[in-house]
Amino acid sequence: MNDDGVHKSALLLMSLGEDAAVEVFKFLGPKEVQKLGFEMANMNSVKREEMDAVLGDFIAATQNRANLGAADEYIRSVLTKALGTDKAANLLDRILQGNDNNGIESLKWMDSAAVAELIRNEHPQIIATILVHLEPDQSSEVMSNFPERVRNDVLLRIATLEGVQPAALKELNDVLTQLLSGSDKLKKSAIGGVQMAADILNFMGGVVEASAVANIREYDPELAQKIQDKMFTFDNVLDIDDRGIQLLMREVQSDSLIIALKGTSQALREKIFKNMSQRAAEMLREDLEAKGPVKLSEVEGEQKEILKIVRRLADEGQIVLGGSGGEGMIE
Repeated sequence: MNDDGVHKSALLLMSLGEDAAVEVFKFLGPKEVQKLGFEMANMNSVKREEMDAVLGDFIAATQNRANLGAADEYIRSVLTKALGTDKAANLLDRILQGNDNNGIESLKWMDSAAVAELIRNEHPQIIATILVHLEPDQSSEVMSNFPERVRNDVLLRIATLEGVQPAALKELNDVLTQLLSGSDKLKKSAIGGVQMAADILNFMGGVVEASAVANIREYDPELAQKIQDKMFTFDNVLDIDDRGIQLLMREVQSDSLIIALKGTSQALREKIFKNMSQRAAEMLREDLEAKGPVKLSEVEGEQKEILKIVRRLADEGQIVLGGSGGEGMIE
C-alpha cells in the first residue's frame, strides 16, 4: 500500500466510526495496523471535500465488486495480478483454504527480543520453521538475539527448508498457543529456502552476515553462492536504473543518506549525485565532506532503513532490483 493508499484508508476508517473500524483492524496484519495507526494519529484537520471523495471512491469500488459473484475467483485473480503467481500462491492457500496459523501469527505482534526468549530453547529446526513464517526483518531481529552457533545453524536450516507439512504446522501452532491454532487439509506450504535465507541476511550487519554465509559455505559451497546471488545489499543500489534512484531519493531523508553513503564506492555516490538536482547534489557532497567519522554500526543501520524502502518500492512494482553479490569507524 503506497502513502496515498494509507492516507485514504485512514480517512475511511475514521469516517466509519469506532466499532466498524475495530472490526476492520481485526483483519489486518501488524505492519498494516502500524501504518494506519500512525497516519490516523498524525491526521489533524481534514477538508470535507477530501472526506467525501474518499467515501465516494469506496462506495463505487464496493458496488463494482458486489456484482462479481465468484468471490474466490475474484480474490485469486486480483492477488495473482498484483503479486505474481509465486508470491500469491502461499497467500491464496491461507485465505481460500482456511489455513489457521494463530500461534505463529501471534508472534508477529510481539517484540523480537520476546520472541527470541520464547523460542531460544527449541530445536533449531523448530526455530527455523517459525522464523520462515515471520517477516524477514523481524526474523533477522529475532536471530540477532541468539548465539552465533545457533544463529548459523538456524539459517542453514532455513536455506535448506523446502516446505512444512500441514500436520507439523498444526502441531507447531498448538505448542506456540500453549506457550503464550491449524488445518490438516492443506497442501504443503512453499516456504523457507534460499530466498528466505537471503532476505533475512539482508537485514543483518556485515559481520554477522559474513559469519553466517561462511558457515553455510563449509556445509555446501553451492548453496552459499545461491544465497549470495539472491541477496540485495546496499552496494546493489548501483544496479537500479536512474528512474528508480530518483523515486528512492524522494523517500530518503538527507541525514540518513549522508550516513549511509559513508564508506561506499565513489561509483555509487556518483550514481546518487547525477539523479539529484545540481544544487541538491552539491549540498550532499559538502555535507559528506563535512561529516566526521561515523560508527560502522550506524552506517549499516541507515543502509538497512534505506534498503527497506528499496524493497517496498520493488514490491509495489515501482523499481526493479538486480542481484548482489567489530565495530569500526568509517572515514
